[in-house]
Amino acid sequence: MSNIAKAAESSYVDKVEIKSNKGGKSVNLIGFGAFVNMMYYESLMQDTVKVVYTFEDTAKGEVGKTVVEDLPIVGTEEVNVKFKDNNDNKIKLKLYVNNVDPLHEDARKTTTSITLVSEEFLHNEGAEARVKIRYDGKISDHVQKLLKQNLKSKKKLDIEDTNNNLNFIGNNKKPMYTLNWLSKHAVPTEAGQKGKTAGFLFFETSEGFHFKSIDALMNQKQKKSYIYNESPDLRGSKLPAGYDGKVLDQSSNNLIDAREKYKMGAYGTRLIVFDPFNCKYEVIEKTAEEEKSGTKLAGKDLPKLNPKFDSKFYRTTYMLLDTGTLPEGSVQQQIDKSDEQNFESKDIYNQAVRRYNQLFSSNQTITIPGDFSLHAGDMIHIDVPGLRTGDTEINKEFGGLYIISDLCHYISPTETYTKLNLVRDSFGRKPKSR
Repeated sequence: MSNIAKAAESSYVDKVEIKSNKGGKSVNLIGFGAFVNMMYYESLMQDTVKVVYTFEDTAKGEVGKTVVEDLPIVGTEEVNVKFKDNNDNKIKLKLYVNNVDPLHEDARKTTTSITLVSEEFLHNEGAEARVKIRYDGKISDHVQKLLKQNLKSKKKLDIEDTNNNLNFIGNNKKPMYTLNWLSKHAVPTEAGQKGKTAGFLFFETSEGFHFKSIDALMNQKQKKSYIYNESPDLRGSKLPAGYDGKVLDQSSNNLIDAREKYKMGAYGTRLIVFDPFNCKYEVIEKTAEEEKSGTKLAGKDLPKLNPKFDSKFYRTTYMLLDTGTLPEGSVQQQIDKSDEQNFESKDIYNQAVRRYNQLFSSNQTITIPGDFSLHAGDMIHIDVPGLRTGDTEINKEFGGLYIISDLCHYISPTETYTKLNLVRDSFGRKPKSR
């Protein structure tokens, strides 16, 4: 049997141990009724991970009760989850019940689906977690404090250093709202160039929380390489040299049309800033083509658009300068800084607008045999064949490096697959790094 076929076989869910809020009784759902399936999710667009576990509850509890009745399961129960793929890549999580959904009921059994979420997802709703105090200094330091102090997270934190400071008052906002708000105001220190790029993403994987710039994600080394060829049979053609796995299903899509990209400012923006202290305004017009030297691209180049529709800008934003807002330090230091901007809008705001909207310029959706070593935010390389008659070469336009934006690991009693949504900011295949 090939390694590809083995990877797609049913893998191992070792533990889904749920602890009752009432009395502390624990039950491992593995072996308690029939396992139907489990789906594990990560995404750049979601703050935390999620697991959906579905099983047939056959009333093995006390006096013939189902486990939902016996514990009972009402929500917020602690659940220890442990599973691995067929290459021994393990995921171990402590999650909490967010939802219990009976899918089907009859006299003999109940098919139940429970949705499990991170501790921080629930802490985010509490009054104690609200962002109430003033924060001064680096944005990356604010992110660390919000995760540790407000969300009480003890997980590993992967926080990229930011180039800029931002002073702000929490105004009783929820911490995850604030973390995503800070993402739009941050400039990377190493990846990219200040004044030409901006924009971070906040997300969770099984390895912890991440606060990463778009440029850092696009500039990382590839983690694995995959190829999609004409043989759908898992036991079919031998995997070519230089690839880690085979794509079982692949589709290309462009979720945003050209008109929408223009409207959102992916390729050209205008910022009009007004200074209320001297009643002067400034107009800053920039295009993505002019600023690409200060950004990191996953593909070879930005898309070549029809020059017939060239424009200096496609989206306009108006903003008041916050000169002298919330200066830090002693009274004299605050006076000395009264002419400084708190948020350097000319160097950050529209740069972030362009980068966020460029992120989904090219999209691929692929399914591969289960591989639990992959995570949202990882970079992988994919190759697909050319479509010309007799062409055995790879597609040099849509192949290449992509970032995993969304990930789902699917496990059932018969199979294990990983489905990936892949995105990048540009077109053209860069060569594999290994």
